[in-house]
Amino acid sequence: MDLFGYRTSKPEVAVFVSGVASMGLEILAGRIVAPQFGSSIYTWGSIIGVFLAALSLGYHHGGKRAAFSATNAKMSRLFLGTAAYVAVLIFAGDMLLAGASGFPLPARFASLPAITLLFGPPTYLLGFISPYAAELSAKEGIGEASGHVYALGTIGSIVGAFGTTYFLIPALSVERIALIFGLLLVATALGLRLPAISRRSGFAILAVALLLVAATATPSFGYSVRGETVYQTQTPYQELEVADLGDTRTLYLDGQRHSAMDLNDPDRNVFEYTRYFHLPHLATDDIDRVLFIGGGGFTGPKHFAEEYDVTVDVAEIDPEVIDTAERYFGVEESEKLNIYNEGGRQFLRDANETYDLIVLDAYKKDKVPFELTTVEFMELANDRLSEEGVLFANVISAPSGPASKFYRAEYKTMSRVFPQVYSFPTAGGSVVQNVEMMATKDETRLSESDFRERNRERDTAVNLSDAVANYQSPPETDDVPVLRDDHAPVDSLLDPMVGQRYVVEESESNASETNAAESVRVVA
Repeated sequence: MDLFGYRTSKPEVAVFVSGVASMGLEILAGRIVAPQFGSSIYTWGSIIGVFLAALSLGYHHGGKRAAFSATNAKMSRLFLGTAAYVAVLIFAGDMLLAGASGFPLPARFASLPAITLLFGPPTYLLGFISPYAAELSAKEGIGEASGHVYALGTIGSIVGAFGTTYFLIPALSVERIALIFGLLLVATALGLRLPAISRRSGFAILAVALLLVAATATPSFGYSVRGETVYQTQTPYQELEVADLGDTRTLYLDGQRHSAMDLNDPDRNVFEYTRYFHLPHLATDDIDRVLFIGGGGFTGPKHFAEEYDVTVDVAEIDPEVIDTAERYFGVEESEKLNIYNEGGRQFLRDANETYDLIVLDAYKKDKVPFELTTVEFMELANDRLSEEGVLFANVISAPSGPASKFYRAEYKTMSRVFPQVYSFPTAGGSVVQNVEMMATKDETRLSESDFRERNRERDTAVNLSDAVANYQSPPETDDVPVLRDDHAPVDSLLDPMVGQRYVVEESESNASETNAAESVRVVA
């Protein structure tokens, strides 16, 4: 066999492929478990730990057996066994993931059983390949053989990591990527058997290949509890899905509802919290230029561009989110709406504009870019705001109780930079919900009655009576840290929310002429 232009033996090719497959599956694991457990540092730490443990166990057992059982035929069977397990992942991965999520473990360890069940066995089998290949190596001496084998395995891991990250995930679905790895394993098993291959071995190889193809080709009816799937893809940053349920089109990012649009009434604020985006009009007199950090379905940017005489810039880091918003959520760039494919902090750092309002809408329940939470970021935002400018942040947290740590840490952090910080929970109680935070440069603090009076006097696109009624007093912050670039333990602050229900209010109408909008509580 030839590898990178020079002649290599079958065991050497086997080691290289095992490195490609093991690291590729490790990267893919993050995408598979994220919808169920999120993609926090705890999830990724669990993935890395399980893969290392399974490989180590495979190395250990493979090393003990290599001296008396290492053959190309044995390695072929190991590759076939791994490929068969990949087929199981393709066909029943969601079921296995759901089944393994019920263990009564602390939130930060909740993903461990599922990751172990889904990825421990195939990684363990791949761990046998390196010691078998070292035993079969033509190199003289144990040291030279081992070094050569592990170098090839590491090169394979590099190829698997970069190939999966930069090429496969942006272009293909999780199932198709798993199919590629499965067929690569089958092809390697076949190569290890050639030129002399028995009928039994040939049948086994063909059967596993057909199993992989059948698992991938199993018909999907395109409908789930989310509704009819309109579009689904893997982006460089997350899993993205657009689903229609009744008259509502919803954008899901990593399995969580992010934006929604009423297909019959696109101007309606489907999620109640998006109405709160208009609160800054009660805190400042003049808003001419607005920056949204995070686009999603572009509900807020579209409404501001259409309903006010303002210019709206949007910084969205994920190009697929921008494309999806344009294709499925009616977003069009115009003189009033400018879209930039760039990270929010980078955009602010390089911006020459001064904004009257910056809306921070890039947080998720379980995945928050820490660089958008720190004192240094708040100082940057403050520098880019006009003298009467407002920073508005859509934070997913609980307003009180154990799950409120992230909200309270963010409040404490904002307060280090801005004289006044206001909070407006959107769903009531101490459940996990959207807590809208508003920071101003004004030294004078506004009371709830001040906001209520301004809501009566000012011409806003929606009535904000309900939002004002949820005005909350400053929270206690003694037990939470100020978030800084060199220490922002966002994942540990989010940890108490794992496993808790995320409550989103859905509005029945915009209710611009009434005192309040009817709403429906939805648990996400």
